[in-house]
Amino acid sequence: MRTKYDLIIIGGGVLGTFHVYHALQLGLSVAIIEKDKAPRSATTQNFGQVVPSGMNSKWQKYGRTSLEIYKTIQSDFDISVRQNGTIYIASNQEEVQLIEELHKLNQENSYSSRLLTKEECVAQYSGLNPKYARAGLYFPEEVTVEPRQMIHRLQEYLVNQKGLKLYTGVTALECKRIAEGVRVSATKGVQIEATKVIICNGKDFKTLYPEHFEQSDLEVVKLQMMQTKPQPKTYTLKGSILTGWSIRRYEAFTECPSFKEIKANEDQNTLQKEWGVHILFKQAVDGSVILGDSHEYAAAKDADDLSFDHDIAIDEFMIEECKKIIALPTYELQHKWIGYYAQCKKQDVYLKTIDDHVHIVTGIGGKGMTGSAGFAKEHIQKIINK
Repeated sequence: MRTKYDLIIIGGGVLGTFHVYHALQLGLSVAIIEKDKAPRSATTQNFGQVVPSGMNSKWQKYGRTSLEIYKTIQSDFDISVRQNGTIYIASNQEEVQLIEELHKLNQENSYSSRLLTKEECVAQYSGLNPKYARAGLYFPEEVTVEPRQMIHRLQEYLVNQKGLKLYTGVTALECKRIAEGVRVSATKGVQIEATKVIICNGKDFKTLYPEHFEQSDLEVVKLQMMQTKPQPKTYTLKGSILTGWSIRRYEAFTECPSFKEIKANEDQNTLQKEWGVHILFKQAVDGSVILGDSHEYAAAKDADDLSFDHDIAIDEFMIEECKKIIALPTYELQHKWIGYYAQCKKQDVYLKTIDDHVHIVTGIGGKGMTGSAGFAKEHIQKIINK
C-alpha cells in the first residue's frame, strides 16, 4: 500500500474534497483521511442549494467558479447537479427595493438575473400565495444538488477516475514534522506521509492542534430543517426558493444602498429574530420538499452548550410561516434533522499555517456548498505555489 503522497487532506467534507479535486487536477498524488465511515455533518445536512446570488461580491466570484466546476464534473459523472435556478421572493415594498438594487448590482457584475413580476412568480411557482408575493429576482445559472448524494458520488468519481486514495473511518491522531514533510499517524494503524497536509475539519483541528483551536474565533451554528413526504407527481417546485427573510439576511443584500436603513427599522423582538429563522424551500428528486431553517450560535469551544434536542416550537413556527408563502399539497413530514456548521466571527474562513507544511482551513460556515469549489481552487494553488 502506498504510504507517501504529495498532499494529505484531513476531513472529507465538501471543503476538503474540493481541495482534493483541484490538487488532482494539478497532477498531485492525494489521500483523504475521513474520520467517519462516509462524510456527514454540514456537508450532507443542508438544502443542497448552490446560490452565489446570496453572497457578497468577494464570495460570489468563488460561487460562480463553483457553478462552473459543478457543471463540468456533472458533464463527466452524475453527482446530482440540476440547473434549475434560484428565486428570491419579495413580500413587501422594502424587499422589492432590495431585489431591484441587487439586480442592478448583478448587471454591473455581469451575473445573469431577471426581475419577475408578481404575476410571473405566481404562474411559475405552484401554490405560491399571491398575497405574499410582490415580485421576484431569478438567477437562471444557479444549481441544486442532493446533499446526501453529492459528496459520495464526487468521491467515487475522484477515486475511480482521478486516483484519489480515500481512508474512511480513520481518525488522524498526530501530524509530525519530518525531513521530507509531514507524517500523519491515525487510528487503525494508518501512517502516511506527504509534503503538505491540509486540515479541513473543525473536529480534527480541535484534536490535532487544541491550543490553536482554543484561540480561534470559530463558532458553531445549530440549524433545524425538515422534509415533507413526497408531493404528488403532478406537483413541481423548481430550483431554490428563498423568501423575504432571506432577502433581509443574505450577505449579497448588505451591499444594496438601502439595506442598512431597512434593517435598522426591523422589529428585533420577534420569534423570527430570536431563532434566526429565514424560510427556504427546495424540492428533492423524490418529490419531497426540504423546509427551514433556523440558527442558534455558540463559541466553538462551548459547542456542547447547544442543545442536541430538536425544538418542536421552532419547527411549528417555521411550518406556520411556510404555509403563508406556498400551499404545498402536503406538509406532512417524513424527516427532520439538526445540522451544525462552524463559521468565524471576524473573518470569512479560518486559515492557519503551522509551519508551511501543515495548513488549517475550516469554518467556511453556510458558504460551504456554494463557495468551497471556487475557494479551494485558489487556496490549493497558493499552498502548493502554482
